[in-house]
Amino acid sequence: MIRNISLSVAALGALSLAGCGSQDGGTRDQVRAVGSSTVYPFAKAVAESLAKSDASLKSPIIESTGTGAGMKLFCAGVGAQSPDIENASRRMKKSEFEDCQKNGVKEIVEIQVGLDGVAFAEAENGPGIALTPEDVYKALAKNPYGKPQAAKTWKDVNPSLPALPILVYGPPSTSGTRDALKELILAKGCDESAEMKALKETNKDSHEKICTEVRDDGAYVDAGENDNLIVQKIEANPKAIGIFGFSYLEENTGRIKGLAMKGVAPTYASISDFSYPGARPLYIYVKKAHLKAIPGLQAFVTEWSKLWGKDGALAKLGMVVAPDDVLAASAKAVNDLPVLDGSQLK
Repeated sequence: MIRNISLSVAALGALSLAGCGSQDGGTRDQVRAVGSSTVYPFAKAVAESLAKSDASLKSPIIESTGTGAGMKLFCAGVGAQSPDIENASRRMKKSEFEDCQKNGVKEIVEIQVGLDGVAFAEAENGPGIALTPEDVYKALAKNPYGKPQAAKTWKDVNPSLPALPILVYGPPSTSGTRDALKELILAKGCDESAEMKALKETNKDSHEKICTEVRDDGAYVDAGENDNLIVQKIEANPKAIGIFGFSYLEENTGRIKGLAMKGVAPTYASISDFSYPGARPLYIYVKKAHLKAIPGLQAFVTEWSKLWGKDGALAKLGMVVAPDDVLAASAKAVNDLPVLDGSQLK
């Protein structure tokens, strides 16, 4: 009898979703999350944990679309046809927030779930290249400092580096890891030039184009959203470098090794204290309009907070645990569900 009542409540919740903007008139009785390939394995673990803890709920659907593509799906509207959660390996952009608002996604809850790093790695038997953001910028920019890209080898970029061909497997433009690469590494390397730093103040669009546009002549290979494929590519070619989330580096210890960036190796400790240049926060974004309509959505959000601690399941999977003050703020957000103020977004 109790189970029948709970199912009736779930059905009513799913039906009520049709009243919050669904254009197809459909219903859905399980959580759907889209977004970051970096956050994907952690979100899957949370979904599996929830399914084990509450047999009355269907396991959430988790899709690895990349942060950027996921944001488009998330911001397309409210209702059964659109996802409930966006997993993101960077913060939502102001333009994405405005897109959400325009499409009726008015109340968005932002929750930081942990930390990660944009890791550079090579095969276990690779040469052990040590890089700086400036080296990476000179090697990967389409038009470094506004001039045509001419570097063929790492030695062309920096005389102290080996004369190996530049071959980097990395994330696509739809990935939050690519956005983090641009913001945390390429732009910072570009701004080592006083001229470029000044350009940022006078012509922001030109600065962004020169400092973050990636070369497309084959030296940088877009490996798609499958970070495991990048691991396989660099393991097979000791002369190649891969770029992906730190958790994939942790997961493949013994097969590949991390490269130091500005003298700091990508480690759990260096990411947690932000001494590693590529450290970044990870987020989930929740549609508040879906919380009462989608069975298990509130429970799924709460499940994150049960697993993201220092001894939690997510840390064992390779997620870097956020500092205590961030965890406390995130736990409060899970309970209070404050609506995101877009004025602080960039």
